[in-house]
Amino acid sequence: MPQRKPVVVWHRVRHHPCVIVMQPVLEIFAADDFALWPVGEHESYGYLVLDGELTAAEVGTAVMRIADCNNFEPEEEHGPCPTDLLGAFLHGLLTMPNLFLAGGFRVTDIATDTVFVVPGCCNGLETWRDWREGLDGTGCSYFGPDPSSAAERVGDSVRLTLDADAKDGSPVIELPVDQVRALVTGAEADLRDFHSLAGTWAEQRLPTRAAAVTAALARALDLELTQ
Repeated sequence: MPQRKPVVVWHRVRHHPCVIVMQPVLEIFAADDFALWPVGEHESYGYLVLDGELTAAEVGTAVMRIADCNNFEPEEEHGPCPTDLLGAFLHGLLTMPNLFLAGGFRVTDIATDTVFVVPGCCNGLETWRDWREGLDGTGCSYFGPDPSSAAERVGDSVRLTLDADAKDGSPVIELPVDQVRALVTGAEADLRDFHSLAGTWAEQRLPTRAAAVTAALARALDLELTQ
């Protein structure tokens, strides 16, 4: 059977072909005063796509942001905070079991330049496996609020809603389950490519802590690494 084309719904049903892209993104801030390693120039409240194509400065930005997301005093069982600036900055990332990453999987219809699912404030990039739960488990995952984006399994399709709480209705896109599953697999591959790149970066920039930082990034990204 031919694969069903994606369906986009705008209040009333309207059909048009679309090209969907899913990317793992990290919310970033400007870091003008950061001096522990080189970072790129970025505006605050933007998103950095994590994949294997980043420059060394962009990888530095990503690692800085991931460490900063977890840069607060761990509990006593994680040991005292180091007194050196680098050790203190990395302490939370290296010692806390549950790490947070401001971001998520961003879904965009590039034909209309419309972002249908954006990272929310209540869950981060570390919860990306919720997409698989929505496909194969509970059948629904939420990524909001503001906006309250949602992905819901409906039969053999997945319905992506830009803002489920919108009073006047919300743009919705429906995709075959297999297509969404392929998109999630591709986004996971991007995360793995980024992690590999970050491991090489850590060996060059943080040689005495490279193994620990690389392992911490795998935990932060919820990646199961093969030996």
